[in-house]
Amino acid sequence: MQVAGAYLMVVLIWSTTPLAIHWSNSSLTFVSGITARMVLAALLCFGLLKIMRQPFIVHRRDWLVYTASALGLFPNMLLVYWAAQMIPSGLMSVIMGIYPFFVGIFSVVMLGENSFSRGRVMALFLAVFGLWVVHCDQATNGVKSFAGILVMVLACAIWGFSSVAVKKLGAAINPLRMGTGSLVVSMPFFVLSWFFIDGQLPTYIDEKSLLGVGYLVLAGSLIGHILWFFVLRACSVTSVSLITLITPIMALNWGALAGERISAQSVLGAGLIILALALYQGLLHRMWLSARLMYEVWRQRSQAQV
Repeated sequence: MQVAGAYLMVVLIWSTTPLAIHWSNSSLTFVSGITARMVLAALLCFGLLKIMRQPFIVHRRDWLVYTASALGLFPNMLLVYWAAQMIPSGLMSVIMGIYPFFVGIFSVVMLGENSFSRGRVMALFLAVFGLWVVHCDQATNGVKSFAGILVMVLACAIWGFSSVAVKKLGAAINPLRMGTGSLVVSMPFFVLSWFFIDGQLPTYIDEKSLLGVGYLVLAGSLIGHILWFFVLRACSVTSVSLITLITPIMALNWGALAGERISAQSVLGAGLIILALALYQGLLHRMWLSARLMYEVWRQRSQAQV
């Protein structure tokens, strides 16, 4: 039950994060929103680490691992927050769903692990085609929407590189230490970005921004991070891969409930990307094998009764 609860929480947090980012940008500039989130999350995680009497650094190599993990936050999250100004939250989550493809590509380059079968190559091309469909639709909304999608794809690539880099380093660091380390390393860069891009303290913060930042600090950067590593260790790779399929669908629904409008063409592109993810993870093949097995069992029972 604990694992199931953690799994559901990760799905819920991941699917609502893009909408919360939109909310945090309600009265804050994109750089102010992400900087406030990271500074507060870093202080909270570091304080929790001290309360639990866990060491921040055990080996000098930890700094290298934290730096690799921090790439998933900076510049990755800065790009995500910038893109949130241009495209709906539902599409943000769909595009972030292509993260496994970049993990596969960087695994080939950095780890020498070639996991691309013929089916996965087809899935990669299908995902690219789905992105093209979304791009064509958003391009009609202006250059900014098109740029937002390209920046989201770049953020996925950086996130994939960061994940594979951490795996290459072979780190065995617990989730709280890893989360705290990545936040502490990336926090100065967010503060410097805020200073040079914005440099002004907000004079007014509305309720949406307060709720968005507060939710992202507690749920996105603290609870979600710890639960993600807990689920990753407790569940099979197949079960974990379902998260990247479920969250985009849920995020589209959350965005629709919040009043975001997505055209039929964008929905088609999102559907192609989700289908590509299912194909990439081998879920369609497993469903086909399960259906064949069920049919064979039913046929044998029918013959036995005759």
